[in-house]
Amino acid sequence: MSTAPELPAAPTVKENPSFEILYWVGCAASYDRRAQRVARAVVRLLNHAKVNFAILGREEKCTGDSARRLGDEFLFQELATANIETLGKYNVKRIVAACPHCVNALLKDYSQFGGQYEVVHHTQLLADLIKQGRLPAVPGAAPAPAGNVTYHDPCYLARVNGIHEAPREVLSAALGGKSLCEMKRNRTGTSCCGAGGGRMWMEEDPKQRVSTERAAEALGTGAKTVAVGCPFCLTMMTDGVAANNGTDVRVMDVAELLVEKLGL
Repeated sequence: MSTAPELPAAPTVKENPSFEILYWVGCAASYDRRAQRVARAVVRLLNHAKVNFAILGREEKCTGDSARRLGDEFLFQELATANIETLGKYNVKRIVAACPHCVNALLKDYSQFGGQYEVVHHTQLLADLIKQGRLPAVPGAAPAPAGNVTYHDPCYLARVNGIHEAPREVLSAALGGKSLCEMKRNRTGTSCCGAGGGRMWMEEDPKQRVSTERAAEALGTGAKTVAVGCPFCLTMMTDGVAANNGTDVRVMDVAELLVEKLGL
């Protein structure tokens, strides 16, 4: 798998063999231009915090999450086996990923085949770096986004893995302490964006799209920015906001909002 083009100062495992944490780029940030902007934001933050990290580059394959969720167990095991072998070759112990689906696969699915790693979502790592003072709000940083901000909890992050406070801690820093405008369904009670369980690759009835319903809920808070923590959610919420005529509403990853605040 190729990594996102023009990824700023992201060394490969061969270029930085003494890395402490592996950044798993993922399929979305490798091929989708919008998700590539999120990858650049993550790398800028890791570099700013002086994190000793590396990426697999072209040695990274898809985790196989969607294949398994859709029932293609053979393809999943083929991908998982290859990735576990690669991770073992570089003695990877700790992994950070910006996709909750990658986090879940690497943490829970791969352990079934001998792949034992400490896997964290990028918002968890960023929250820790903020607590350590390695990602402080710098003088002259940009003001908080204009208008209310709401956060959509990704299913695989909040409902499946119970991770919902770390993104809010990062957003608190990005918003200068300004409170989020929460949707009624949040945290472990969140609503799916419509892409989980392999549904990202399935067509829906345009009149019954989950993404449209969830985006309407987000817009109902009066938010001018919808924050997300998953590339699937980024795509679905962007489409849903557009379907609801939210032309003046931004959909942004949590990392992008922090980069914006820090003026990186």
